[in-house]
Formats: sequence, C-alpha cells, structure tokens
Amino acid sequence: MAKGENQKLKLLYLRDLLLETDAEHPITMEEILTHLKDRGVDAERKSIYSDLEALRVYGMDIELKKLGRTAAYFVNAREFEAAELKLLVDSIQAAKFLSEKKSLHLIQKLASLSSRHERDLLSRQLYVLNRDKSQNETIYYAVDAIHTAIASDRQIRFRYWQYNVDKKPEFRHGGKSYRVSPYALIWDNENYYLLAYEPESGICKHYRVDKMSHIAMLDLKRTGKEVFGLLDLSVYTKRTFSMFSGEEQVVTLRCDNSMIGVIIDRFGRSVAVTKLDDAHFQIRVKIAVSPQFFGWLSSLEGKVVPTAPDALREEYRAYLQNELNALQD
Repeated sequence: MAKGENQKLKLLYLRDLLLETDAEHPITMEEILTHLKDRGVDAERKSIYSDLEALRVYGMDIELKKLGRTAAYFVNAREFEAAELKLLVDSIQAAKFLSEKKSLHLIQKLASLSSRHERDLLSRQLYVLNRDKSQNETIYYAVDAIHTAIASDRQIRFRYWQYNVDKKPEFRHGGKSYRVSPYALIWDNENYYLLAYEPESGICKHYRVDKMSHIAMLDLKRTGKEVFGLLDLSVYTKRTFSMFSGEEQVVTLRCDNSMIGVIIDRFGRSVAVTKLDDAHFQIRVKIAVSPQFFGWLSSLEGKVVPTAPDALREEYRAYLQNELNALQD
C-alpha cells in the first residue's frame, strides 16, 4: 500500500470525520477514503475496518447503517445529546451577564461537540433571540478571579460601576475600591451575583459580577464566616433577587385560585395554603416589604391582596394612591 505524507494522522482524521456524522447523516466507505486522500492519506478498505474497530475499542459508539446495498457509518452516542446542547445554548443566550461576543464564542464551542448537521441547527439558533446582553468582555476573568479567591480563603478588592442618565458607565462612590470577603456566586434572574461579607457594615451583600472591574485578590484572610454561615441561601435568593429587600414582616395574602402557580413560583412548593372558599385561598409568608413588593402585588390585578397586618394594608393603599397621583400630574 502506498503511504501518504500524513499517514500517521490517519486514525485522527478518521475520528474527526466520524464525529461529524449522526444517524441521519452517516458516511460511506468511499466518502471516508476520499476524505483521507484529500488530506494526503492513502488507505485501503481493510485498514479502515481495522481503524474503525480500534476506535470502537477506544470507546467511540460507531454504528453501521445500510443505505440500500451500501454500508455507512455514524457515531451514535456522544458525551452530550443534541437536546442537552440546545438547553445549554438557551442558557447562554439567556445569560445577560455574558456579552454577545462571549456568548457566540461559547455556543460555537458547544456546537463543536455535535455532528455537522446538529452544529448547523445550533448555529442558526444564534439569531433567534435579541436579548439585552452585557457589554463587559472581562466577565470570564472576573468569575475566575472570584473563584480563586474563594478557594484561597482570601479577600478581594474591586471597583463597581453603574450607568448614568446618559447611558454611560461610571464608577460608584467616586471610583472608591470595595473590599469584601467573597463567599458564593449566584445566578438569578439572568444575572450573575457575588455574595460577599462587607466588613464596614458587618453584613453580607451582593454585587452584579458584570459590573465589577479591577478585581484583585488580597493577601488577607476572609472575614465574616460566622455571618455567612447563618444565611440560608435559598431564602436569601428568593427574598433579595425577587426584589423584596425591605423590613421583614409576616404577611397574610388572599389569593384567587388562578394564582396558585404564581404563588408557588414566588414562594416555593413548601408554602402553606389554606382554602378560604371555592374561589380563593390564603397564605402566610415572611416577606421583606418594599415598594418592589407592592409593585409585584399591583401587577397581579387584584388577584393577590394583603389582608394582614392592618398597617401593611394601609401602606399598600398609600402606595396605590401615589401611583394614581403620579398619573394625574
């Protein structure tokens, strides 16, 4: 058999070629030989059969499919199924903390794990959604720096920015650096947050990772471990990232039966439900009362209303009256 100049690469070329296939798009022996020849590899059918068996022993799930009187080959099982890759692609598209450039880069990497046909389908998904993505291209490095600091039990320093009314980014507190002890990264409401202990206030606070810059790990041990240890992260996330961040109170809510899904989404399946009549039920929950909480109530068009305590009902009435007054100005 004549030897091509890239003969030693034959098995690798064959592996890469097979990874482009799937059950609906197998490849024939003739196509394999042509592919290899185009890459400077001369091969005989017998050697390809041996190579296919070697790849099977190595762990590739190579199947044979009959196309009339012709045999064709394809990779059946992969590390990720097409549905799993699509789920990951959707998550990346939904993540506002990732820039459009980084999202595209990540999705292309994920697509490379699929067959050529599935890769094309995943690539076409890139242009389906028009989401408001972050402009911060350094998010990867920020996350890596935070993970490293947590693993090293070290504090970090960073600067924090926000948009001004001209839609321009500007540093908060006049560009002053923040110094905190990082403890957890939380992904909620399509954004990435750092939960950290702030020594100046003595409490745990959260920061949008995509709005952090100039992150540096300090040669200082983390503090506030006792405070962080008392936090229930699931409760903290529901209360804080649902925009309920005021004084906590036990509130009684009367709900229309059609709101049960909304209530479970907001407060979890463990929320205690008491039936009032054929059309309504009642719940008692601990809520950080705030204008955002009242805004959530008003968005439900009277189908969820507070019935206790009385002071909260009056506060909610005042909120609604202020909203009406604002419309009349």
